[in-house]
Amino acid sequence: MPNSRRPDETRRSERSRQAILTATRELISEVGYGKVSIEAIAARAGVGKQTIYRWWPSRGAVIFDSFLELSLDAGGEGMALPDTGDLEADLKLVMRATAAEFADPEFERPVRALNAEIVNDPGLAAQYREKLARPVDEAKKARLRSAQRAGQLAADADLDLVLEVLYAPLFQRWLHRSGPLTAEYADALVDAALRAFRP
Repeated sequence: MPNSRRPDETRRSERSRQAILTATRELISEVGYGKVSIEAIAARAGVGKQTIYRWWPSRGAVIFDSFLELSLDAGGEGMALPDTGDLEADLKLVMRATAAEFADPEFERPVRALNAEIVNDPGLAAQYREKLARPVDEAKKARLRSAQRAGQLAADADLDLVLEVLYAPLFQRWLHRSGPLTAEYADALVDAALRAFRP
């Protein structure tokens, strides 16, 4: 009787892919993004370089996907902001979680690595906008539109600008390491945004 137990190529490929993404995150944490190479990722993951290049065209693309996976594990997939009917409470909950995430070294290192790669790689920047930034922003704007319908946010508020007022100061503080990312700071950003955009 022939052996019907053939190796599952799909499962093996997925295991290799996960090993590569995990190895990338580990190396970023250990040696910094500047010293992470395709060769080092391949050695850590136990795969050949050609396996990596089968899925990713560049080091930056691997770093991006390792970050994307981390974001989805943290709840980014199918993301919807809480909608309790209280915009201030919902935004403070989300902004506090965002500040805590950026203050967490395990999350922060790959994010910083990704941003460094995006600066010099227009293709990666476009991929980041398409696969991560735009869907996340749309989820945020869906919550803001709900607040507009409820009369908690000005009906003519520019929602892109609302998001910039909320997130840009936090991102700048994180990028320049210019101050702590605390719950109090997150609350202050929400208070400032709501003062500017309430009816």
